[in-house]
Amino acid sequence: MRRFGILLLVLALLLAGCGNTGEGSSSSSGSQSSSSSSSSQEEKNTQPFTLAAYPAYSFHPALSTSQANLTLAPLLYESLFTVDSTFTATPQLCQSYTVSEDGLTWTLQLRAGVTFSDGTPLTGEIVAQALQTAKDPASRYAKRLANVSGVSGSGDQVTITLTVPNGALPTLLDIPIALDSSSRPLGTGPYVLSEQNGKLYLNAREDWWQGADSLSIKQIPLATMTQKEQVGTAFNSGEVTLIDADITGSNELGYSGSYEVWEYNTTGLIYLGFQTAHGVCQKAEVRQAIAKAIDRSYVTDNVYARHATAATLPVHPDSALYDTELAQELEYDLSALKELGLEGKSLTLLVNIEDMAKSAAANRIEEDLESAGLRVTVERLAWEDYVKALERGQFDLYLAEVYLTADFDLTSLISPQGELNYGGWNDAAIPGLLDNVRRAQGEERVERMTTLLRYLNQNAPIAPICFREGTVLTQYDRVENLSPVQGNVFSNLSQWTVK
Repeated sequence: MRRFGILLLVLALLLAGCGNTGEGSSSSSGSQSSSSSSSSQEEKNTQPFTLAAYPAYSFHPALSTSQANLTLAPLLYESLFTVDSTFTATPQLCQSYTVSEDGLTWTLQLRAGVTFSDGTPLTGEIVAQALQTAKDPASRYAKRLANVSGVSGSGDQVTITLTVPNGALPTLLDIPIALDSSSRPLGTGPYVLSEQNGKLYLNAREDWWQGADSLSIKQIPLATMTQKEQVGTAFNSGEVTLIDADITGSNELGYSGSYEVWEYNTTGLIYLGFQTAHGVCQKAEVRQAIAKAIDRSYVTDNVYARHATAATLPVHPDSALYDTELAQELEYDLSALKELGLEGKSLTLLVNIEDMAKSAAANRIEEDLESAGLRVTVERLAWEDYVKALERGQFDLYLAEVYLTADFDLTSLISPQGELNYGGWNDAAIPGLLDNVRRAQGEERVERMTTLLRYLNQNAPIAPICFREGTVLTQYDRVENLSPVQGNVFSNLSQWTVK
């Protein structure tokens, strides 16, 4: 993770999305040095460590639609497993587990001595009910649990039954466990949500099973928000100390002043899709050459202002599943495309006009492809029109983004029946290759993923570009030693220093 002071970064990202040449710009700077800024900073430091919350919305970790409330979830709730920055699962509420020979039944042994904040013991029945709630269509976890056919619990055990084997199931079970499905359910986490004199607080639990002594912050005030715009205003004024902000997102609010950025890996893959059923990109050698013609360093450094990690494979480079040798096969090289003799051939590239970063990336891709002799028309469409064009197959290329699950299951992108396989790639070998990866665990899974990735390199149904990074913003010089991960910006809270 990188940490640095930053000033008006979002303005730099906006500039990266403007202009027709695709030559974006980025800038960052340290803290402001003026006396007025120093005075303002001193005022901010007198404020307690404060987080934003939307009391009118649910706090349920699976059912809430408020991003600010969901950011608070790891302080209130814990999960069966945690997933770190390399997308490796570690048991948390789960003590151990066994897997049936066919890989379809997982039996999880729960950790002893864990209680919810009202003293209710953690049981298999409660965990099973929480996972059933997470499977509900209204839940943010419903899609990742689509292959779970049943969950049951008894005593200190939970049994999960799958429709298809998945050797990396623990990476999908970083789902916060809540006591019930109410809007403010209790959790087993280090804090409890409390209301005092009409104000909300997170109060440290003295009976937390991991030890209350490790919590340096005993009480966290929650600043009440009612509209989305208030979060930016509250953070800029210093009322709120920390926010989880997607500063490269198309709808993100601007932030000003002097603050720090703490980055974390995500599974958000930016990629170039191909029309494989007809047209210029029907041939694998053309798709492969175009994949090599993408200047990923330019996209990550200039378009995303280094808030992204370049990747030629559809697996995050920090994952054990990433193969560095295979990744080098599709490094930036325009010569392969020039050698195909495609001068004058026309291509249509679709991009969502509402996403300025992707629009800027499309500019650069257009520039590189045209330097190789192709004629590229970039169609910038509103979201609904963009999706309709994809569904109708009205493109040669399209720029898109998908949040993969932490097991890096590529089924939706490359399976013949994949819901995101807009390019119509239909390869009989893919279902078997995907199944081989899903079934395996440990080193065997790494080997089988390498086999799949090698096949994808040869056929290039999509061209991975980069993985976006998440960003936590904190008031300058207020918090030290953050090490956020996707889904939990408080992952090492016991190591924090709050000033």
